[in-house]
Amino acid sequence: MKLGFGLYRHMLNEEHYKFAKQCGATHLVIHMVDYFGNDSNDKSNANQPIGEKDGWGGAGSGQLWSLEELLKIKKEINSHGLELEAIENFDPAIWHDILLDGPKKEEQMELVKEQIRIVGKAGIPFFGYNFSLAGVSSRDIGPYARGGAESVGMNGIVDETPIPNGMVWNMVYDKNAPEGSIPRIDHDELWKRLQYFLENLVPVAEEAGVILAAHPDDPPMPYVRNTPRLVYQPDMYQKVLDIKPSENNKLEFCLGSVAEMTEGDVYEATDRYSKQNKLGYIHFRNIVGKVPNYKEVFVDEGDIDMVKILQILKKNNFEGALIPDHTPQMSCSAPWHAGMAYAMGYMKAAISHVNN
Repeated sequence: MKLGFGLYRHMLNEEHYKFAKQCGATHLVIHMVDYFGNDSNDKSNANQPIGEKDGWGGAGSGQLWSLEELLKIKKEINSHGLELEAIENFDPAIWHDILLDGPKKEEQMELVKEQIRIVGKAGIPFFGYNFSLAGVSSRDIGPYARGGAESVGMNGIVDETPIPNGMVWNMVYDKNAPEGSIPRIDHDELWKRLQYFLENLVPVAEEAGVILAAHPDDPPMPYVRNTPRLVYQPDMYQKVLDIKPSENNKLEFCLGSVAEMTEGDVYEATDRYSKQNKLGYIHFRNIVGKVPNYKEVFVDEGDIDMVKILQILKKNNFEGALIPDHTPQMSCSAPWHAGMAYAMGYMKAAISHVNN
């Protein structure tokens, strides 16, 4: 098992590479999409955006991340003694009509294919994605973790606000879209869209040497913002794998999201999918409660026995990266850094304990 660290787009710089290395990380999972375009999302604080009704801001330009750009970032990361393990999430500007089954679907599928080819040429092993219309949404912020540390959660309320035209996955891809909201669809329709996505992209990923890794819904509710969700119970992950069986079709396994689910068991799910060698990389975070009433907490205070998870992973020979994903903000002058350093210290010690 490898100790990894996740960085948002605006953190891809020397300061944060050094911080990750100092925390004990050997691998990085990076975001190329900028989720902090909305004025309510503070880059200086660096806490995770929560996805309010007006979204995270604008999507990107629609230009692919070039091979030169990715190789430059990779070289900088390598120069700090780190490896680039994965990129998380496509820019909504290049795949909104794949999600929405819109008129540009075929055109955008070619863009997504080319993006995966570029990622493969750059030698980046994994590409994580979240096939969702609402994205990460329907949460709030409060003093939910130990000692009143600021964190996120749900308080029994599910956001039912329809998604406006021109927005998907919390980001605005068309500022001039006509008034109105995206049509309501059922779960079967969303699964059909995922099937189209996987059947077209997995063969390209195989050729490119890139492993696609699917994130579960966060929060894992059947509907959020009047749109259906795909993976809101642990068994639903199997359907993602079975649509297009391949060594390049795996899971971005988020322990917090799985533990929030109302059915199943996080330990059984971890065992089941790691036995199949279907875990790409893991979001190693802890929670208290189930949807729609849960709170994200420090890695050592939640419902999940994280050492037990590591023992299951070791038993099943998981060799991938684990990253904190996100963590409560600590009460000091550097809330994000302190929270991440605490999580990384726990993870490093726990992995060492299990490996001995």
